[in-house]
This record gives sequence, structure tokens and C-alpha cells, in this order.
Amino acid sequence: MDHMLEREIYALAMFAGTCLFLVAGFPVAFTLGGSALVFGLIGWGLGIFDLSFLAAMPQRIFGTMTNEVLIAVPLFVFMGVMLERSRVAEDLLDSMGKLFGTLRGGLGISVCIVGALLAASTGIVGATVVTMGLLSLPTMLRRGYCPRLSCGTICAAGTLGQIIPPSIVLVLLGDQISNAYTDAQRSIGNWSPEPVSVGDLFAGALLPGLGLVALYVLYVALVAWLQPKRAPSIRDEADHDLSPWQTIATLANALLPPVILIVAVLGSILTGVATPTEAAAVGAVGALLLAGLKLQASSRWPILATFAALVLMLVLARTVDLRVAREVIGPAETVWIWVAVACTAIVFLGIGESLRRVWRMAILQDVMRQTLKISSMVFVIIVGAGLFSLVFRGLGGEEMVHAFLTNLPGGAFGAMLVVMLVMFVLGFFLDFIEIIFVVVPIVGPVLLRMDLDPVWLGVMIAMNLQTSFLTPPFGFALFYLRGVAPPSIRTQSIYRGVLPFIVIQLIGLGLLAMFPQMATWLPSVFFG
Repeated sequence: MDHMLEREIYALAMFAGTCLFLVAGFPVAFTLGGSALVFGLIGWGLGIFDLSFLAAMPQRIFGTMTNEVLIAVPLFVFMGVMLERSRVAEDLLDSMGKLFGTLRGGLGISVCIVGALLAASTGIVGATVVTMGLLSLPTMLRRGYCPRLSCGTICAAGTLGQIIPPSIVLVLLGDQISNAYTDAQRSIGNWSPEPVSVGDLFAGALLPGLGLVALYVLYVALVAWLQPKRAPSIRDEADHDLSPWQTIATLANALLPPVILIVAVLGSILTGVATPTEAAAVGAVGALLLAGLKLQASSRWPILATFAALVLMLVLARTVDLRVAREVIGPAETVWIWVAVACTAIVFLGIGESLRRVWRMAILQDVMRQTLKISSMVFVIIVGAGLFSLVFRGLGGEEMVHAFLTNLPGGAFGAMLVVMLVMFVLGFFLDFIEIIFVVVPIVGPVLLRMDLDPVWLGVMIAMNLQTSFLTPPFGFALFYLRGVAPPSIRTQSIYRGVLPFIVIQLIGLGLLAMFPQMATWLPSVFFG
């Protein structure tokens, strides 16, 4: 008994020490792996840890590297960074401002909607907050908006990339929830559980994410109605010179390309046409083509022809048998096969032309560098977190967490409440990647053994992590905005500005907790 207690205390010390090193600013990936290795070796010397647990580490690394779901991560990162560098956000903000600017609070509403669109197209919180902070904050202040309302709206809209699919957070969280659900089902004797996919999590997060956007818009509209001086309407005389058709054309030019890309990526996942990894590849190619279209607007026909060829290829793939390894191929099918070959050639030429354009503008090099940097960071963290969870499990930490959560008053509700509070607090100090790969593998199987829905649990965790991004004094979104805000904006204004949005987040989290169908209905519709 004393030996077991000693191991549990040591496991807690390892977890606390790792968090302390992370808060101190040490590199995440090396802190997770390094602290696990050091504590494991010390535990072996003390006779409370068996080094044979580490024998599973090579298999874990191999499993990570061969995981097809995780291939979506660099593809979605490439898609997001390419769209960010190709001025899509700038065009969206400008166009939405013209659409809603004549309304009270219209600029704030525009920021909320553009934040949702950027979340669905880039999925990178830091990039979204920084981009909107640079582009929209000076405009809002110049138009007489309250600094607190401006900062709060930008921070809140920028964090939507955590919850609105396709999100890197949901890809990583979906993989971990799937593993935790499989472990939980096997522990209760079910050796062939129904799989939980990233697509399930994408579908489950869609309604809660859009619900948050609606709550943000409602709050900004309410402030503008009750206190018009805080969110006045804007009237740009230059815009009155445009005819209605010119205004519609300008809006369509800015809105349609990213919206079509979002629909193509999400639609292909939700309708079962493509896996998340295949859809991420479509998104990466689409972002590259959009960048080529934006960077050289005077010569659009090669890129437009490529989009047309892509659409035709998708239609042919769904309606015609294009297999060539058949004994009998009819004359009409032969024609369509050659049409598909021609479309493939056009797509390759269009991609080559887009690559030439982004290379010439020195964008491709930066995008590739950022994609490599972010992707390598994610995968090294995954390896380090795998070693951490092995040592933690070898010290009996998993049994300790299971016993603690199952003995809490309130059953599954009490356990869920404690886990949500712990994740919320950890979100002040740790990045979402560390929480997903350190905390979720520990608590996920325990919660899922309590008959909780895995999709609902995943969406709850994602929304909780999003809330912690906003919470003073350590919310990451606040630091991102502070870094690009003008000196006239005080840090206190940023902190006070996000408080109403934190309340909105908590309301959204409470509604999702009371009505799990918000997260489970769409997956049942799309995937049964």
C-alpha cells in the first residue's frame, strides 16, 4: 500500500514538475520527453518504475508517423498560411465592412463574420488574431468604436479557429478522442467498438461553433443598439460612387472564392466523398490556386480553367466509370476517360502556374518555411507526449486518475466538471497542443468509460480550450493582440474588452453541456 502511494505521489510530482518547466518557458516538445525520461530513470533507481514500459516507445513513434489522419495537419497548415499570405483576410474585412458598415455596430459584426470565415479557412488562432488586429483594429478606432469593444471582438472572433472546422485543434483532438474511446471500450470488454473519426468531430463542432458566432453578433448588435456611441455606423462617401452591381461584384469577388473552398473542404468530409486527409489536400491545392488568382488578377484564365477542370473531374468521378483496367470499355466511356486525362493535365498546368506566381512574389518560400516549422513542432510534441504518457502510466498515474474521478460525488457529471475546470486552468499556461496530448490521453478513457458520448466530449474540450485562450491574465489571444495593437490601447482595455465574450463562451459551454444534441445531431445525420 505504501509502495503504491509512493508511486502515485511521484506521478503527481512528475506532472506538476512538467507543468512548471512549461510555464518557465522551456521548449514544449523537449520538456515533455525530457522530464518523462528523467523522472522515469529516477523512478527506476528508486524501484518504483519498470523501464520495460519504454520498450513500447518505438512502436508509438512508428504509429504516429504512419497515422494517415495526422497527414492532414501539414496540409491544413499549408492551406491556412497560404490564405493568410495571399491577402484573403484583407479583402474579406474590406468587403464585409462595406456590406455592414452603414449599420450601427456593422464593423464589429463584420469582424465576427470574417473571424468565422478565417477560422474555417485557416484554423490558426494566432494568425487570425494578428491579421485582424493589424487590419481592423486601426479602422475601428478611427471610426469611433470603443477600444474595449474593438479589442474584445477581435480576440473572440480570432479564437473561433479552435472550434469551427476544419481546425487543426479538431484534427489532433479527434485522433486522441478516437484512441481514448477505443481504449475505454476495450477495457469494458467491447473489442470491436464503433470508430470515432475526425469527420465526426468536424460535424459535431459545426453547430456549436456557428452558435458562438451568432451570440457574438447578437452581443455587438445589442451594444450598438443600447450604446450607439460605442459602435457607430460608418459611411464612406467613396462607396456611394459605386453602382449596386459594382458593389455586388466586389463583394462576390472577395467572398465567393474562400467560401467555395470552405464548402468544398467541409462538404467533401461531411458527405463522405473524402476523408479529412484527402479534403485537406483539396484545401491545400485550392488555397494555392486562390493565391495565384489573387496575386495576378490581370491574367485569371489559367487559374479559372483549372478550377473548371477540377469541378469537371469531380463530376466525372461521381457519374462515370473511369477505370481503365477493364476488359470492355464502351466508346462513350473512352471519350470521358480522355476528357478526364485532359482535365488532369489542365490541373497540373494550373498548379504549376500558381506555384510560379507565388514563387515570384516570394510568398511560397515563407509559406513552406512556416508550414515546416509548425508541422515539425506538432509532431515532435506528439512524440514527447507519447513518452510522457508511457512513464505516467508506468507509475500508476492512470489508475490513480481513474480512481479519483470515479469516486467523485455526482458520478459522470462531477468527473466532467472537475476535468473541465482543470483544463480551463491549464489553458492559462499551456498551449492547446500540450493539453490535447498530455491531459486527454489520461482523462479521456476514464470519462468515456462513464458512458459519455465521445463526439460531445471532444467538442466540449475544444470549446473549453477556446475559452481559456481569452481569459486574463494569460490568455494567448490577448498576448497576440497586445503585440500588434497601437500603443494607445492599454492592456487593461484588452482585458476588460474580452470579459463579456468570456461570459458568452461560458453560456455557450453551458448550453452545450445541457443539450448534447447540439454536438451529436449532425454526425448522426451525415454518418448515421
